[in-house]
Amino acid sequence: MLLHRQPEFSVIDAPSILGLRPTGVELLPKALRVAGLLEQLKADYAGMVAPTSAYNYKRDDGTGMLNPQAIKDYTLKLAEAVNGELRKNKFPIVIGGDCSILIGNILALRRLGRYGLFFIDGHSDYYLPEESSTGEVADMDLAIVSGHGPDILCDLDHLKPLVMEQDIVVFGYRDSAQSAQYGCQDIKNTTMINAIEFVDVQRLGFQNAASLGIETLLKNELSGFWIHLDADVLNDSIMPAVDYRLPGGITFSELSNLLKLLLLSKKAVGISVAILNPTLDKDGSIIRNFVSCIAEGLS
Repeated sequence: MLLHRQPEFSVIDAPSILGLRPTGVELLPKALRVAGLLEQLKADYAGMVAPTSAYNYKRDDGTGMLNPQAIKDYTLKLAEAVNGELRKNKFPIVIGGDCSILIGNILALRRLGRYGLFFIDGHSDYYLPEESSTGEVADMDLAIVSGHGPDILCDLDHLKPLVMEQDIVVFGYRDSAQSAQYGCQDIKNTTMINAIEFVDVQRLGFQNAASLGIETLLKNELSGFWIHLDADVLNDSIMPAVDYRLPGGITFSELSNLLKLLLLSKKAVGISVAILNPTLDKDGSIIRNFVSCIAEGLS
């Protein structure tokens, strides 16, 4: 299936908080629509995939995760919706919700062949359950899609890993010191993941760092790649509306430029957007700026 083409966008709402907490990120799809995302991108609305299970605050005894079975059920539903849009030759924009939505998006592509992942996030999201202080799958999504963690989420459809480590670029994360304190694996030095930390972006310069990441991914024999965007990759001074804040980060203009470069590769096939919490944006200005940034980057 040829999926890399000039995109015709379709938006899927994925307001799941099963991998985080019900703090407000579930309101993001509506907030982005109200701010004009669909109109600015001339995108179709493909509907909502809503969780059918209630949030459970107790960690699962077998896996150490919160809500593993509910997330599995949700992931399978979301993957079907994404596959449906891809079959229509659309470019899905999947709006969370928390970062556990990534699993369904990557499963959808894994069913089709070998695809990569360009992961834009302020956090590496590479915790194993025993390393996570919370059990939140939004801490673990990158580890899960690359095959590390309990099989209830890692081995969906018996397709583990959903994406190979060498087919992943992680861009802009800045939580290495924090992760090390919890004993989380250092993705840069102990995996085959292509890791570009925020400090690397500063050292290389944004354009060079972005080009390096994209060129690295394009060297592999991929049918295409998925983009995952966590709003907390943006500088904390312009994106404080997230539940786990970190100092530093990239600018709106840098993010728009990165998205443009990714689409110019003609290999990007879809994007997920997560974590921005509208309840932390008191006047709506952060949402409006974020929508303008995404629309500029994808146009």
